[in-house]
Amino acid sequence: MQVDPMIDTSEADDRELLQRVGDGDEEAFRRLFRRYAPNALALARRVARQTFLAEEIVQEAFLGVWRNPGAYDEGRGSVRSWLMGMVHHRAVDAVRREEAQRRRAEDASGAEVETVEDPAERVLEEVSLPQEQRAVRAALEELPQEQRQVIELMYFGGLSQSAISQRLSLPLGTVKSRTLLGMRRLRAALGGLER
Repeated sequence: MQVDPMIDTSEADDRELLQRVGDGDEEAFRRLFRRYAPNALALARRVARQTFLAEEIVQEAFLGVWRNPGAYDEGRGSVRSWLMGMVHHRAVDAVRREEAQRRRAEDASGAEVETVEDPAERVLEEVSLPQEQRAVRAALEELPQEQRQVIELMYFGGLSQSAISQRLSLPLGTVKSRTLLGMRRLRAALGGLER
């Protein structure tokens, strides 16, 4: 069996980069990230089916590489397969967490719940023009539930991102991502309302 010298060179280069990452070499880490992040993101998107979650998964996987590059075992495969394996495992775990959270939310909604005023309604009432009211209501309703929940807790509930993270049992990075993505969507949807 003939081995392609380009593959051997690439794998040797990956192992060298990983070793340098272990020595704290940030440039080596950046090179490894540039080399594999696009494939890692594509894999995470296929598993998680949500871009913001996929980005978070890739970030966590590469943070794991930075913190513990010694976890790589050359005897178990290439650096690339190790990285993709980490991304895949994190993506599956994230999907399971999201599903469990969704189930808990559904279970909680089935129980007797005290009726609480929707803070979005109060804000909408304060908007003076009916056209603006409809636009704000529509923009909020168009947000994915996870993004809307974080934005409502932050802007209408007065909670910090750290408090939201604790309340929803989410990593702080997830709260920040959802806030950023939700605000971008709201800004795009309400762009014509600016005076």
